[in-house]
Amino acid sequence: MTKALEGVRVLDMTHVQSGPSATQLLAWLGADVVKLEATTGDITRQQLRDLPDADSLYFTMLNCNKRSITLNTKSPRGKELLTELIARSDVLVENFGPGAVDRMGFPWERVQEINPRLVYASIKGFGDGPYTAFKAYEVVAQAMGGAMATTGFEDGPPLATGAQIGDSGTGVHCVAGILAALYQRERTGRGQRVNVAMQHAVLNLCRVKLRDQQRLTHGALAEYPNESFGDTVPRSGNASGGGQPGWAVRCAPGGPNDYVYVIVQPVGWRPLTELIGRPELADDPEWATPQARLPKLAKMFQLIEEWSATLPKWEVLERFNAHNIPCGPVLSTKELIEDASLAADGMVVTVDHPERGAFTTVGSPLKLSDSPVEVDRSPLLGEHNQEVYGGELGLADEELRLLKANGVI
Repeated sequence: MTKALEGVRVLDMTHVQSGPSATQLLAWLGADVVKLEATTGDITRQQLRDLPDADSLYFTMLNCNKRSITLNTKSPRGKELLTELIARSDVLVENFGPGAVDRMGFPWERVQEINPRLVYASIKGFGDGPYTAFKAYEVVAQAMGGAMATTGFEDGPPLATGAQIGDSGTGVHCVAGILAALYQRERTGRGQRVNVAMQHAVLNLCRVKLRDQQRLTHGALAEYPNESFGDTVPRSGNASGGGQPGWAVRCAPGGPNDYVYVIVQPVGWRPLTELIGRPELADDPEWATPQARLPKLAKMFQLIEEWSATLPKWEVLERFNAHNIPCGPVLSTKELIEDASLAADGMVVTVDHPERGAFTTVGSPLKLSDSPVEVDRSPLLGEHNQEVYGGELGLADEELRLLKANGVI
């Protein structure tokens, strides 16, 4: 069975997380992703190692299904080889600092001359403006995109989310831009630039908070549990932030992840009151309607928690679902990596690696009926030099030997 992006060649000049997360998705969709690394390799091959002399999980979990070649792009011959690689590619993706690829001698204008059909995608920390030259990291993007200011509890400091919305979130946005550019190329025959900034991607994911910022000018946000409001959207703990109030309620035996997140819909109030042993609240005018309950959200969830705290979270989950009450247990990383249903659905997969042995990684969240994903291991550094430079670019064995001896590859 052919893959959705079969025949698409991606020159992957990315490193760390935001870029590799994008190119890994393209590889899972069937593109031939050739990861071009410095002769020293992507820095994450050595970061956060749990095994000596083996590529780290940081690297292996972001670079599956790719080929690896090495190249010193500062050398004259390296520039010539990069020119050939660009000419043979459909997509180039990079996430260097601003202007880095230009300084290599490959600004957009030059890339267009080499290959007018190339889609050239860049991930940067910020767009044009006063922040352009700032160095960007995951939590920096969260801080400057609206996530941290609105995450945490009202009386606490701003908090980062464990989800990598700055790096991998930007990678997903980049993939969307690349696919759109490839689709447009079918009509125009031309490639184009795709630019995605980490701050912008985080801001896009925080749009509901900007919604609430505008609503705040007309008064307090009733669905928030906060008692008072200033002129900016506050941190609101585990409040859902949507039209239906929600909260994480504690369960037995009270461990750090013994919680179930529950949503209280209008239709679910009566069965919920029966479930927690307070059926009289279903018809009590002080509790019977959403409008009556909104000023007492903290008390409402306290009543639910008095019941849930006596039961394990899986039993709470079962009882809520039996009454069609929206809910979900807080799953730890250990529970997720051991979840049989996620393994069966291809979201948690085991991959064999020649240095590491077997390791577990996250599978593709994109499910296409005619393009199933098979997760293959990440490449060793320069593993495909011979295959790409010799077999595809036609370099002779002697030249390859000299290029390696001279530090070009």
